[in-house]
Amino acid sequence: MIKTGAEHTASLRDGRQIFLDGALVADATTHPAYRRAVASVGRMFDFHSAPENRELMTFETETGTRANRIWQLPKSYEDLKIRRRGLEAWTELHGGFLGRAPDHVASCISGMYMGLDQFELYDPARARALADYYTYARDNDLYLTYVIINPQADRSKNAAEQADPFLSAAIVDEDTSGITVRGAKMLATGGIMANEVFVTCIQPLQKGEEPYALSFAIPMNTKGLKILSRKSYEAGAPSVFDNPLASRFDENDAVLYFDDVKVPWDRIFVARDIAMTGRQFHATPAHVYQNYQAQIRLSVKLKFLLAIARRTTEINGTTNFPQVRETLGQLAAEAAMVDAFVAAMEAKGSYYGPYFVPDRHTLYAAQTLAQQLYGKFISTLRELAGGGMIMLPSSVHDYENPELAALIAKTQQSPAASAEEKVKFYKLAWDAVGSEFASRHTQYEMFYAGASFVVKGHSFRTYDWAGADRLLDMMLSSYSLADEVAPAVARAAE
Repeated sequence: MIKTGAEHTASLRDGRQIFLDGALVADATTHPAYRRAVASVGRMFDFHSAPENRELMTFETETGTRANRIWQLPKSYEDLKIRRRGLEAWTELHGGFLGRAPDHVASCISGMYMGLDQFELYDPARARALADYYTYARDNDLYLTYVIINPQADRSKNAAEQADPFLSAAIVDEDTSGITVRGAKMLATGGIMANEVFVTCIQPLQKGEEPYALSFAIPMNTKGLKILSRKSYEAGAPSVFDNPLASRFDENDAVLYFDDVKVPWDRIFVARDIAMTGRQFHATPAHVYQNYQAQIRLSVKLKFLLAIARRTTEINGTTNFPQVRETLGQLAAEAAMVDAFVAAMEAKGSYYGPYFVPDRHTLYAAQTLAQQLYGKFISTLRELAGGGMIMLPSSVHDYENPELAALIAKTQQSPAASAEEKVKFYKLAWDAVGSEFASRHTQYEMFYAGASFVVKGHSFRTYDWAGADRLLDMMLSSYSLADEVAPAVARAAE
């Protein structure tokens, strides 16, 4: 089925255990810490279920029904581009600020399904579980999040060496009905408004860590699953005018604690197998496909930030300063670079069985450079704005005082906008660049792909070194020392 926003919102009233500020949240869809973010996701579902967006946002499945393009398995280069256009349209609804919107983990599960052959080699029963789950999630239009890293704790030790062996989620028991899981995983970004969670470990595991080698998916209201929410930025942003992003797009992050959670075998894709836990990502298209989606999202987000940069100069009357145009040109080139990487990974894509998937190394090259880019982008926006983003009315309530409203109109001047338009714009710019919500996004963009050495390691691992060596060896073989020394020796002997 294709869900509407109201249907998705209703599906979240399922008795899940969300903890915030020391208390259990009765209903995330109405709670002031989450309700506008939930509504934003609802608008995404309304958009993809609208009849006028049917071709853009959905595709026909093998059963003849329609499903969201986030679950599409491209069979050609054209299919891949068509799917990307749908993802771009969805991302534009939130400007790229929902980093774990429904299209991200759907891309991961879809990539795993494309690599079903790897699961068949591992365990046919686990392959059937994955295939059935992909179809179930697709046909029920589920919003999935995931938790794939362990709590930091003592990072000099692996999960099995921690003081509490069940600090990180691990298999504590196993029987004919399934496994029992105890411990924590992070970060369930978007978890408060997702239907289910995919649980696994993307960090390398060592011998002795077999209980941590798991991969499964369960509903967010599963008995024993506790959602430990971080501070809500939405709760601190009651006015949309004052915080237009934090008030509507704070997707939230959470630690999930598995308090002896029972997981049935039909939801388990890997159990106690260290090698397969890694192969599910890197031997299948999963890691590439999910991060390709992330680069699509980032390209939209940088376009949004680039528009903020230019509007800032217009508001300040500095657009025609040569040094400002130079800065805008640099930002435009960097935003275009990310967009070009997306196009390149599609154009250089290849087949995995019947499926056409993005080019692996082009993706990792994009991640390596984009990881360095976001913080620089934000710093440049700060430089362009100066004090304009700081010296703003304290809140929308200032406009309720006629005297203050008059002073705002007098002091917030711009050659390109009214005082109200200037304040409205700079409130948005600050929320994107300098607020607590914005700071979280800078941190998120720096690390969502992993630590920088991990991302660069992927680039190193997947580059065509053989092709580069061939080029080098061809040049080296085109000349030799003997070609020059032998004739000289012969002449000397004459």
